[in-house]
Amino acid sequence: MVRELSSAEFPEPVRKPALLMLSGLEVLAFTREVVELAELLVKERVMPTPAVEGDAIHLAFCVIHQIDYLLTWNQKHLANPNKRVHLAVICARLNLVAPQIVTPDLMIVEENDD
Repeated sequence: MVRELSSAEFPEPVRKPALLMLSGLEVLAFTREVVELAELLVKERVMPTPAVEGDAIHLAFCVIHQIDYLLTWNQKHLANPNKRVHLAVICARLNLVAPQIVTPDLMIVEENDD
């Protein structure tokens, strides 16, 4: 994610604030297992190309590092019911657990004054 946000292709006005939001967060290891899973997700048509960046690699990081939730606005490739089922099948074959893929609106918890 740091690489993606640092890219010259990421809009300049929001690049620095986006990178600042990451300060203090744990950096996950970019391992061979992450890359191999991302490549498999592309090969099995769970995610679009390219495998080493974007949706496939984000999802692979979550699976390999056992992240419970992947938060996204991307409803075409990630928060898509058909993709979720396909991902679950691939993960089950590998004895891995797929993260819950959710949009930010699903993560809002309203407090009751009761």
